[in-house]
Amino acid sequence: MAAEIRQELRLTQQLVMTPQLQMAIKLLQLSRLELVEQLREEIEQNPVLEETINTDKDVWDETPSITSTVSEEKTDGKGDIDWQTYLENYHDADRIGQRFSNDANDDEQTQFGSTLTKKTTLADHLLWQLHLSAFTAEEVEIGAFIIGNIDDIGYLRISAEEIAQELSVHADNVESILKRIQEFDPIGVGARDLKECLLIQAKFLPKPKKDNINIIEDIINYHLNLLEKKDYKAIAKALNIHISKVIDAIKIISNMEPRPGRAYGADDSQIIIPDVYIQKVGSEYVVLLNEDGLPKLKISPYYKDMLSKNGSASDGAKSYIQERLRSAAWLIKSIHQRQKTIYKVTESIIKFQREFLDKGVSFLKILILRDIAQDIGMHESTVSRVTNNKYAHTPQGIFELKYFFSSGISGGDGVDISAESVKQSIKKLVISENPKKPLSDEKIVQLLKDSNIDIARRTVAKYREAINIRSSSERRQRF
Repeated sequence: MAAEIRQELRLTQQLVMTPQLQMAIKLLQLSRLELVEQLREEIEQNPVLEETINTDKDVWDETPSITSTVSEEKTDGKGDIDWQTYLENYHDADRIGQRFSNDANDDEQTQFGSTLTKKTTLADHLLWQLHLSAFTAEEVEIGAFIIGNIDDIGYLRISAEEIAQELSVHADNVESILKRIQEFDPIGVGARDLKECLLIQAKFLPKPKKDNINIIEDIINYHLNLLEKKDYKAIAKALNIHISKVIDAIKIISNMEPRPGRAYGADDSQIIIPDVYIQKVGSEYVVLLNEDGLPKLKISPYYKDMLSKNGSASDGAKSYIQERLRSAAWLIKSIHQRQKTIYKVTESIIKFQREFLDKGVSFLKILILRDIAQDIGMHESTVSRVTNNKYAHTPQGIFELKYFFSSGISGGDGVDISAESVKQSIKKLVISENPKKPLSDEKIVQLLKDSNIDIARRTVAKYREAINIRSSSERRQRF
């Protein structure tokens, strides 16, 4: 069969992800901090964009028409731009402004800088003690290497043999220096496992508590597994002593610190800045977008003038400026659309979760993305992007928008109940239980059934683990 070459026309539809659409989707799913960083980068990269300090009007609504900007006729009789004079004046003004700013704010900046502090890390604290102790220069070098391999919770994560091999020294010297470091504050730091950490702390117990030192050391050395299970009778039987002595020793052990570096943790608490505020005004809830800290963008009038017929820019420069103007206008429009979408999704959430806002977590209703998508006329994927890493300040606290979407189970009276409200009910039951007789999962099932929540025991176990509640045997207090 002979091959044939021919031309034909076909009309097809195809979804094309344009750069502008990709930008809009990207901005939609960014968190607040990521959005601020992205806008700062755009201001640096796009000379047409400017940050305005005018707060009297909503600059997000400023979405200029590129075509009208290009074809706009100027009637003010402006002539050509003197680039040399402009650049000289610009740099002179910049230097004058910078000098004035430095002179005016020098004292204020000094005072502000003097109040800044750096949190002391565990390594800093140990190195400070190392240099204050009676170590030789060689021992300080070994000690600094040991401290450098101690993790944030205070444990040494490398063996003495590996340290000796790395530094070409004898392992006995490493062990000797390590023993001295383990006596630094906090006591027990530099231990290689939990047993060693507790034994080090046992050596430094105050005098009244040392009466039980032998029992304490025996429990730590040989019966940590029984201690974890809280099987105190088995420990008393193994040590051939009365259970009261075991309980006294365990009280002392329970006050020891299994993570000696905890007080010097490197991770600071993260502050969540809500994207929206939900406030009750009278009998209605209103949505307020939090735009504090977000750069307010506008199109530079200088570059608009350059695109006019009277502008002195070359054709190549005008083509570049027009491209940058189009990108800037699309960015401003995308940000405006992002804020508008967040507002609409939040309003829809209020409509579905009114009882939660009024009464609390126990009244959180089952809600899925499809419900919100149908209510506001958007696709589920759009709602998912909007609710990702966005937070709302409500009368019940600060919650991620995804928190309001919850699967559910059927209640005993035929009404569906959200999983979050079931978890809250389990948590309340555990908090009010008798510590010496904690509620088993089966007992929790029965109590929930009395509240018209009919779920299986394995579901209770799954929800209990999800909210970090231990089993009844681990919660039981035997003294």
